[in-house]
Amino acid sequence: MKLSTNNEYRCRVDLDLYSSPACEGLATQAAAGRYLQIESLTPTAQALPIRSREDNYPAWLKLADVEHLELTTDLYKFVEIERPTIAASIPKVIAFMQAAMAVPNHYLWGGTVAPNYDCSGLMQAAFGSQGIWLPRDSYQQEAFVEPVSIEQMLPGDLIFFGTPEKTDHVALHLGELRYIHSSGIQMGRNGIGIDILTDRTTDPVSAGYYAKFRCCGRIMNSYSGR
Repeated sequence: MKLSTNNEYRCRVDLDLYSSPACEGLATQAAAGRYLQIESLTPTAQALPIRSREDNYPAWLKLADVEHLELTTDLYKFVEIERPTIAASIPKVIAFMQAAMAVPNHYLWGGTVAPNYDCSGLMQAAFGSQGIWLPRDSYQQEAFVEPVSIEQMLPGDLIFFGTPEKTDHVALHLGELRYIHSSGIQMGRNGIGIDILTDRTTDPVSAGYYAKFRCCGRIMNSYSGR
């Protein structure tokens, strides 16, 4: 297949995408059917620079995986989705996360494809399953939402954790301050679980995240692709 930076390609299989041209660290994943665009036709010894169309995320694709791309003339088009449609999708988004939690899994940095996710990858995959696209990383997702207070939170709102300087973790509110997320082993769990946003808890995982709580937000608008 002759490659071009002017064309778009779709993944025929799930693909790993990397954070460097040496392909040493997973940046994200592209599930089968995702759209990719090649940024440059000057490859390194191991990889090509690409960008995923749905979230405009830059990464590197192994040269060996180019064979898993197919040229598409059905170009990705952004279609705006408004809050009523998003709100109606929340039960299915929650069901996606609960189903993901029910199978063996572990936290995978860069993971957006079942069964192993990172925190923002799980969020992106769950909403993406309903045709609603979010930015890739947790700090980008925080900038994408409309801030709400803890008292205003509804099921389906996003909860952000991190340092005073930057978000580094995201979870989905289930109601009554309970939230579901993919958590790293350094916080006491390795995979998807449910915790509670309160200082009145003896659970070490919930307590650890509460100490890192930053803010909450609601997805008011998003987009889908056609």
